[in-house]
Amino acid sequence: MKKMQKFILFLAFLIPIGMLAQTKVTGVVTEQSTGTPLLGVNVVIKGTTTGTTTDFDGNYQISATNGQTIVFTYVGYKTQEIAYTGQATLNVAMEEDASKLDEVVVIGYGSAVKKDVTGSVESVSTEDFNGGAIVSPEQLIAGKTAGVQVTPPSGAPGSGSTIRVRGGVSSLAASTNPLIVVDGVPLDPTSGGLNYINPNDIESFTVLKDASAASIYGSRATAGVILITTKKGKSGSPFNISVNHYTAVGDNFNEVDVLSATQFRDLVTANGNANQISQLGSTSTDWQDEIYRGSLTADTNVTVSGGFGNSSYRASVGYVTQEGTLRNSRVDRWSGSIKFIQRLLDDDLRIEANVLGALVEDTFANTGAIGAAVSFDPTQSVFDPNSPFGGYTEIVDQNGDINPIAVRNPVGLLEQNSNIADTRRSTGSLKIDYTLPFFRNVKLTALGGYDYNEVKGNTFIPAEAASNFNQQGVTGFYDNLSRNRLLDVYANYKQTFEDIKTTVDATVGHSFQRYYRSNISESTTGVGVTNQFKSIGENAIESYFGRINVDYDGKYLFNVNLRNDISSRLNPDDRSDIFGGVSLGWNIIEENFMKDSKVFSQLKLRAGYGETGQQEIAGQDYGYLPRFTFGDARVQYQFGYNSDGSPRFVTTLRPEEYDENLRWERSKSINLGVDFGFFNDRLTGSIEVYENKVEDLLNNIPIPAGTNLSNMLLTNVGNLEARGLEISLNASIVQTENFTWDTNFNVSFFDNEITKLFLTDNTDSPGVLTGGIAGGVGNTIQINSVGNEINSFYTFKQIYDANGAPIEGAYVDINGDGVVNDSDRYIGESPNPDAVIGFSSYMQYGNFDFAFTLRANIGNYAYNNVASNTGNVQSLFGANSINNVNTSILDTGFQNQQLFSDYYVQDASFVKLDNISIGYTIDDLFDKARLRVYVSGQNLFTITDYDGLDPEINGGIDNNFYPRQRNILMGLNFNL
Repeated sequence: MKKMQKFILFLAFLIPIGMLAQTKVTGVVTEQSTGTPLLGVNVVIKGTTTGTTTDFDGNYQISATNGQTIVFTYVGYKTQEIAYTGQATLNVAMEEDASKLDEVVVIGYGSAVKKDVTGSVESVSTEDFNGGAIVSPEQLIAGKTAGVQVTPPSGAPGSGSTIRVRGGVSSLAASTNPLIVVDGVPLDPTSGGLNYINPNDIESFTVLKDASAASIYGSRATAGVILITTKKGKSGSPFNISVNHYTAVGDNFNEVDVLSATQFRDLVTANGNANQISQLGSTSTDWQDEIYRGSLTADTNVTVSGGFGNSSYRASVGYVTQEGTLRNSRVDRWSGSIKFIQRLLDDDLRIEANVLGALVEDTFANTGAIGAAVSFDPTQSVFDPNSPFGGYTEIVDQNGDINPIAVRNPVGLLEQNSNIADTRRSTGSLKIDYTLPFFRNVKLTALGGYDYNEVKGNTFIPAEAASNFNQQGVTGFYDNLSRNRLLDVYANYKQTFEDIKTTVDATVGHSFQRYYRSNISESTTGVGVTNQFKSIGENAIESYFGRINVDYDGKYLFNVNLRNDISSRLNPDDRSDIFGGVSLGWNIIEENFMKDSKVFSQLKLRAGYGETGQQEIAGQDYGYLPRFTFGDARVQYQFGYNSDGSPRFVTTLRPEEYDENLRWERSKSINLGVDFGFFNDRLTGSIEVYENKVEDLLNNIPIPAGTNLSNMLLTNVGNLEARGLEISLNASIVQTENFTWDTNFNVSFFDNEITKLFLTDNTDSPGVLTGGIAGGVGNTIQINSVGNEINSFYTFKQIYDANGAPIEGAYVDINGDGVVNDSDRYIGESPNPDAVIGFSSYMQYGNFDFAFTLRANIGNYAYNNVASNTGNVQSLFGANSINNVNTSILDTGFQNQQLFSDYYVQDASFVKLDNISIGYTIDDLFDKARLRVYVSGQNLFTITDYDGLDPEINGGIDNNFYPRQRNILMGLNFNL
């Protein structure tokens, strides 16, 4: 008993000694690269429950005993374990875990580790974005991604680019634009582009290219899906501020080739009669110089962000003003964004609120002045003091009355036209994630979102304007509204079964999105005629979706997507349909025989099959229903007279064509891919091949007159096939302490073919004509035809003389019947490129950085409608007036228009230097502030054999194109 008592006393003596052996340890945890204190870092004594977290200034305090290990962990940073050896102060610099940060990608209703993705998914983030005077965000990724073609906007300020995923050949009549999802909210494609989003607010673009990846979005995914994620604040620093500004000056580096005043006089004198020659003026005016100017763009953005405790925030405001090179065109945009994230209940509950918005004022110039500047008599002056048309020189007859069909004064068209619109655009979402406390592997998510866009504008043409000579002025307004609301609810289950080396990640959910659109316009002339128009459209989509990913031992991957969409746009019998996809992956690099490879650092094979749909039909919310629409002034009927004796006109209702069996387009796609990395990922890339077959194409086809209230009907008819090859390479060519050089190269090859076009085979019809052109009423230059590419050019084959000059009116008799007529038109080249190439380079030497992006299209053709319409003597003396003409007349000598000659279908392949920039960064300017100053050039040069203004023309028909400007800019980025 005494021994027991002594033992207890001994233990009691040791306890205070042990307590005295513990020491209070303090320190500061910072980010290694910037020295910024990190808030919320977990600091734990390994093997115990003793722990703490860092405060606002990165400070921590913990008790430790000699020999214990202190573990520092923080999301996105490498874990550090440090043995405690008695020091009173222990400061730690945490290093970002680049591999973890880079490998997570957004895939729709969740995210995935990049190495486990089995579909064709590509992400472009902030550090890879293009520079330059970028107003619309999609320009950030132009040339950056294989299979994604971003055609820059025209020179009109604030205009958006055209985005095509895998060539965009997914439909004939329905939309070929990809579905764009911003922070989980699918945008209404009729609401305008992305130019309401400040490019500085975007964190990443993720493109779901193949159907196995995109099918999670079902009926809207045939043209691809682009997921945009906006930036958020980072925990660890309660307050950061960033200021970005640039100023750019721009000009047109090219113009349409027309005759000079001297050449014009010579040609009129040589070919005209006395009356025509007498119309020549005494001045020399370059009308394109008169309507264009140098432009100025200024963009300023201020961002504050940070995190404290379990919260993070980011807020930004921006203002951009952009002038167009066409006089009187301008856009002013005020933008703002707020994103707030709150974590509660030990991180089991996460709330994310996000709002993006913009107020935009557009001053639209009359783009009709572009065509007028090409044709107006260059021997006339801009102003005439005796002119009753506001002092502008106009084409009049011998009595001084306006020539109603002559070209109007280009400057007058700009100055005597007012069209100003105010746009209010906002998208936002509230997302709640909750991890079940009693079932830790299940997370529930609810997301509510909206997309609101309203455009209100006013138009005015004064009474003296020659463009409005018979109406004595026009005053008008328009109000266009679109909005949609979204509610998604889904659950995610993720569990790793260690004993069978398998991870299961499953998601199921429900989505409902409702759209509303209204368009109202009214115009009143000076003679008291009022025209009104109003339309309302609504549609809704209800969906049930699910996805399961299975990962066995990190080597073998399996993915299934399934979605049931129900669309109000389609007839009740066909409005519900199921879309889905399946894909497989094999991470070969994880196999034992590859783990010790000195060459390969990544190697994965992927294969996928998926089915998606398309129901995005412009203006066809009720296409399967009989309906009536209000007519305009052209279809009014007179009923008696008003009290003042004037005729009383009543607007009529007219029945529209419809197809009661309207249903989905359906696309079936196969994708094969390989991802690879060499030499510790110094060279990485991927190769993809795919085939896409679209059935039940939505197409406008001719129908017998009188059968359905129209001679054309939108219906499901026809099939289309598209194939392609994509190659993407990323290389870290140099990686030293003072110098780095990274490059990206991507190339995409495209091919498409229409395999069915009509309800029944029609060997007598060459196809459906499309591609309207100037130079006559109802003329077209393209065709959709079985066995050929979409929108192929449909022309006569020109005959040339011994010197290679085209012979006017001489075409090949294709069918050999001895007569040249429409039966001899042939289906030739396509405006679609055979290949699209992008190349980017980024170098950094010390504090200097240098970057550029090149883009190229190969095998695309364009129809020079400016030359075909005006490059002839007939146009020189058209409309009872003399008009300037295209300089091609000097080569051809054509007397008359040759609109359908393949002489005007030209190879429009090109190489463009999209942007180039050089910058210098000053670190630790004061209080750890950073300042980067840079100079950048945009759209610097184009190499092409095309004779027209610009070879990059949407649709391939060059006419009345607002030229893209070259910009030189200076800017600064300040971060504190």
